[in-house]
Amino acid sequence: MDTLTSLHSAQACTSGPEIVPAQFPGPDRRAEVWPAAMPSESPLAMPVQSLFRFDRAKERGQRRPRSSGWSWLARFLVFGGALMLTFYGANEMYEVVSVGAVTPLEWALVTFFVLNFSWISLAFSSAVVGFVWLLFARPKPPAIPAKLKQRTAIVMPIYNETPARVFGALEAIHAEVEATGHGAAFDWFLLSDTTNPEIFIAEEHAFIAMRRRLGAAARLYYRHRPKNIARKAGNIGDFVSRWGGRYAHMVVLDADSLMTGDAILGLAAAMEADPGAGIIQTLPLIINRNTLFARVQQFAARIYGPVIAAGLTAWMGRDGNYWGHNAIIRTEAFAAHCGLPSLAGRPPLGGHILSHDFIEAALIRRAGYAVYMLPGITGSFEESPPTLIDLAARDRRWCQGNLQHMRVLPAAGLHWASRQHLITGIMGYLASPLWLLQLFVGIILVFQASYIKPEYFTSEFTLFPAFPRFDAERSLSLFALTMAILLAPKLFGLVLSLLHKPTRKGCGGPILLVVSAFLEVVMSALLAPIQMLIQTGHVTHFLFGFDTGWNPQRRDDGSIPFSAIVRRHRSHVAMGVLTLIAGLLISPSLVAWMSPTIMGLVLAIFISWVTGELIFGLGLRRIGLLITPEEKHKPSVVRQAKWRAKELAELTASADGLKSLYADPEFRAIHVAMLPTGPMRHRGDISPEWALAEAKLLEAETIDEAIHWLKPVERMTILLDAVLIAKLIELAGTAPPVIATGDPLRQTG
Repeated sequence: MDTLTSLHSAQACTSGPEIVPAQFPGPDRRAEVWPAAMPSESPLAMPVQSLFRFDRAKERGQRRPRSSGWSWLARFLVFGGALMLTFYGANEMYEVVSVGAVTPLEWALVTFFVLNFSWISLAFSSAVVGFVWLLFARPKPPAIPAKLKQRTAIVMPIYNETPARVFGALEAIHAEVEATGHGAAFDWFLLSDTTNPEIFIAEEHAFIAMRRRLGAAARLYYRHRPKNIARKAGNIGDFVSRWGGRYAHMVVLDADSLMTGDAILGLAAAMEADPGAGIIQTLPLIINRNTLFARVQQFAARIYGPVIAAGLTAWMGRDGNYWGHNAIIRTEAFAAHCGLPSLAGRPPLGGHILSHDFIEAALIRRAGYAVYMLPGITGSFEESPPTLIDLAARDRRWCQGNLQHMRVLPAAGLHWASRQHLITGIMGYLASPLWLLQLFVGIILVFQASYIKPEYFTSEFTLFPAFPRFDAERSLSLFALTMAILLAPKLFGLVLSLLHKPTRKGCGGPILLVVSAFLEVVMSALLAPIQMLIQTGHVTHFLFGFDTGWNPQRRDDGSIPFSAIVRRHRSHVAMGVLTLIAGLLISPSLVAWMSPTIMGLVLAIFISWVTGELIFGLGLRRIGLLITPEEKHKPSVVRQAKWRAKELAELTASADGLKSLYADPEFRAIHVAMLPTGPMRHRGDISPEWALAEAKLLEAETIDEAIHWLKPVERMTILLDAVLIAKLIELAGTAPPVIATGDPLRQTG
């Protein structure tokens, strides 16, 4: 039992300042001092907030932020313009169907049209304001002071991600900040909720390698949470409630985030200069994408994204929103006012709040802190899903979270702008079924006009017959107006890019930029009907009470098997074929009118396959299409992240997590010391996974036999329990254990 005693001693060491691996039994001892994986705790109370009780006098953190006159002018233009457009469109649609008596189906068509038209009108008017702002006064980044006075934590929550990618990214950001000379103001945290045992061990290898390369002065920390309760919101909440008292602010990153040193400093400087700010958001641009699908998204975000962001910034003022990452947060205010409650009832619309960021922004704004975006801060990046199927998987999670917001909308004390942000998130997914319903009603009306004999004189006495007719000319004009409103934000972004020399040159020059924009419009038009059906399926799924999982996002550019593409899109193709046949039977002009929708659906399998293949995306890049300035001239942080990830990938290529733990006593000592303090379970509280893991360890004669028997959940149970680890290392080995190539525990530089 000497080994077990040593392991328990190591576990108790996590609350102290350092760990000494040399005190553990095993070969190749060394007197290396290993700093604790986390600093000493400095708790902040994070009470759960009530959504439906709020006393402004008692619960406000400070006085309500006041929006500027420019923000109110922008709001008048955005919402007033959208309202005028909506009234105009509604009147025109009524005139289209009111040539004869308006039937219930025609009223349904008008209703769906008005709902959809109001949504795109708001986006259009916001883009107009953003276009004018960027045309005459591009926003500037905040000034950087000579010295930062307050400490900031950089936190990256991770969940079953590729360790080399996320650790390499954080190391690159760390190097960027250190190069500015302000590195002493920042501490760095990797907050793991990983449940995969192999990835868990690889994370620890990567952490050890980074610690040894950067040194203890880097203030790099790693925490693994045994259970990912409340997902990302719970991960951040655990950090804030245990260590948040050490830091005035925290910059929250995603697993695919990258930020330059200047961007990090800009956020910290802006937060220090504005004591009334609760959250300050950046505009992340998409980078590192290679498939055709992802490159279309990357190009669109770079060319059109700034216009949309500028419009939002103009009208939101200090009543803005939070997108969950690449933003800075005032830690004490977040702890005091952003503890998320669980929604009553079962998932999908009950339970933990999944899309937590919008709600956190609404709650901290309710408490009197400003939330706003600084589009002038450049150097904020993220990645996007590589294929349409990957985007659908991510959208499925976001859809469930945003539909939960319907239950938060009536919450007490929320600012009207916060409610508007929630409505925007909800409509982002409800718009798809509304468009689909409008299409169906339109098809039925055309079918009715073509095949059902009209009853000109009803049973009620009337002097005039009821002719079911449409104003075709007005209908065509309204269709043209709708398309113009949809495409206008893209045109605004293209014009601004052509006028801005760095962007124009970075996209390959004016000709290639215009051709790329045209290609993006065509691809988006073909993808839109597929995404409409996908999102409609998600909404239907959740409204009927079915929950979804929360698997990690696939971030690599590897292709999806063609058979999986066929399975995912065969229903979309069937819908397209049926629509085509029905259209031909009803009216050839109907097919011409719906040709973009029909073509996108009929070719769904082909489109999904082509856009997900690397060869097509890289081919367009070679001829200069869909390129962005950040792709042509890669920022330093992007280049560093790539080669640091490659180095770490070689160091963390462990064949088996348990073998790695079994093989090296030094790594085992560090691993056990980094486990949570205190007992993992109470005496007598034995879970089925723990009992099965122990039984298999006792039954096995060799480490290989045990590994062969153990399931992933049982392996994870062993990795999290010092008692089971002691039983593991007592097993015999059948061959020299295989551990990571270029073992990080032996790396010194």
